[in-house]
Amino acid sequence: MKNIFKIISYTFSIAFFMIQCKPTPNSSSGDEKTFIIASETKDCTGVAPMKCLQVKEKESDNWGNFYSNIEGFTYEPGFEYVLKVKTEKIENPPMDGSSIKYSLIEQVSKTKR
Repeated sequence: MKNIFKIISYTFSIAFFMIQCKPTPNSSSGDEKTFIIASETKDCTGVAPMKCLQVKEKESDNWGNFYSNIEGFTYEPGFEYVLKVKTEKIENPPMDGSSIKYSLIEQVSKTKR
């Protein structure tokens, strides 16, 4: 009888643990992107005039202004970068801020231009 109680207790413990586990995010859920960063910034206007990184996701895309920052990435003019970044939705973002947080996963390449 004690063995049955132990088995049932053990089974419920494992079931509880499995319910608490969350799936690991992956690129198919849209939270990982590859960015190509241009070797120079451009003047742009967000809340105030600023310099924006020039970013595209595919070689065939046009460059676009990137108004946010990428946590963990330090830009150096004169180099083109290929980065893997993690995107996370920000709950209740500030009115003048992005609703997405960008974090560096990996610097794939850095090429002098």
